Amino acid sequence: MPNPTLSVLDYLIIGTVLFINLYFGLRYARKQQTTELYFAAKGRVPAWAIGMSLLATLISSVTFLGYPSEGYSSNWILLVQGLMVPIVLLGTIWFIVPLYRKVIGLSTYEYFEKRFGRFARYYSSIAFVLRQFSSMGTVFFLLAVALTNMTGVETFYIIVVVGAIIITVNLLGGIEAVIWLDVFQGFMLFASGILCVTVIIFSVKGGLPEILDIASVNGRTGFGPYDLDFTKLTFIVMVINGAFYAIQKYGTDQTVVQRYLTAKTDKAAIKASILGISLTVPVWALFMFIGTALFVYYKQQPLPPTLRPDAVFPYFIMTRFPTGVVGFILAAMISAAICSLSADLNSLAAVGLEDFYKKARPARTDKEYLTVSKLIVVFSGVIAILIGAIYLQAGNEGVLGIVFTLYAIFSGGIVGIFLLGIFSARANKEGVNIAIVICILFTAYAFLTSTKIGYGDNKKLLLDMGAYNFTHHKLMLGVYSHLIVIGVGYIASLFFPKPVLDTNLLYSGWRNASRSSAKEETSTSRKFEAMGKLQGKV
Repeated sequence: MPNPTLSVLDYLIIGTVLFINLYFGLRYARKQQTTELYFAAKGRVPAWAIGMSLLATLISSVTFLGYPSEGYSSNWILLVQGLMVPIVLLGTIWFIVPLYRKVIGLSTYEYFEKRFGRFARYYSSIAFVLRQFSSMGTVFFLLAVALTNMTGVETFYIIVVVGAIIITVNLLGGIEAVIWLDVFQGFMLFASGILCVTVIIFSVKGGLPEILDIASVNGRTGFGPYDLDFTKLTFIVMVINGAFYAIQKYGTDQTVVQRYLTAKTDKAAIKASILGISLTVPVWALFMFIGTALFVYYKQQPLPPTLRPDAVFPYFIMTRFPTGVVGFILAAMISAAICSLSADLNSLAAVGLEDFYKKARPARTDKEYLTVSKLIVVFSGVIAILIGAIYLQAGNEGVLGIVFTLYAIFSGGIVGIFLLGIFSARANKEGVNIAIVICILFTAYAFLTSTKIGYGDNKKLLLDMGAYNFTHHKLMLGVYSHLIVIGVGYIASLFFPKPVLDTNLLYSGWRNASRSSAKEETSTSRKFEAMGKLQGKV
């Protein structure tokens, strides 16, 4: 990495973008008078803006740095997970959105309680909280390390400044400020991505045809290997994992479901979801292609031999772009992180209020709940900053280890609970509770018997059970946990009485309601048509 060479203009551009981020918090500060406005904006946000917000929620410094790194060092196999999102969601979003808008107030996990009781709700909400904190720490870490290498600013100060901005935006402006900030960031993201890929294509001798040819010859294209082997990262592993990821992210994740609630109508929420899905996959592909193009470019140009794959894109930015453009791209990178972190923080506050504080202190005034929500924002923001600082001490290997640990132990089975809830009228609280316990035991076993600690040749398994160790790829661990909940949950439910359910909680209830509504519309239309013909005769 070259010595930091940012000019005054670059710093001015970055400072301006940071000020714009703060402006959105100030702009909507006066409107946040109730918890409904603070967390759901009471239908004041148009569908297209919510769609852009969904895009920005899923895009962060991980996209800016992680995808180019993967495209540079490997093929496009990790993009398969993202490609599965539209395939799965376009078939399910039609009933997921009305389901949540009809049966929950604010927290996604309220549905889990209505369907399977408090244990399922607390398990899923705690899993979300832990997953979000680990994710926020990762975003802080990646952003801080990249900007330190590119600007020379101390990593800890970067984390503190970015953390203070996201706390301020959420504290003052609530979800409405976060969504409109996402819109601003979305346009910056597209502009910076297109700018980068254009410059790289024109920098490569031979242009786009040469990039595709050299990348293909060197194994940087395609989604293989295509073996039916669950012990390593293959296309089929990514397809299966991607299908469950799509359901988990768009069907059970508070950061996404909360966006559904901000729309004015079900149709507007569905349109926003489709827009968000349609934009996110091209952005992931764009940044993956940037890495592929960089691989070809540095086949033609000298590159420092000690440079790691995740540092190649920042190196290109600092050495190839002129003054001002560097500042704009870095500002877009910072803004992407702020938007993703802001969405996480607002959702953490919503879950903290609905799933925990209101349960402990029910029937309080909305003013008290709003105050507590803002305190949760500050507390959660500080915790996330501290986790980011801890990641800096742990290093790259420690970060990935922490993230995998939290995901494997606390995220397991969430999709299974959700699918049982909406598709099986026979599944009940007792059966699902048993399944959750079995799932926790399985994920703990699988993680401990497949994870090594130590360095070099001294790495050892956390728990060595010999022939009984979990040998499949880590991504399959999550898949199996969901399948265990579905299988065990359904079978165990057969030993307990069939639950008495509100049909609105089931897919079948939504389908019957849709059919009834369609019949009523058809009947009404025919009546008006008949009346029109009668008036015409008269």
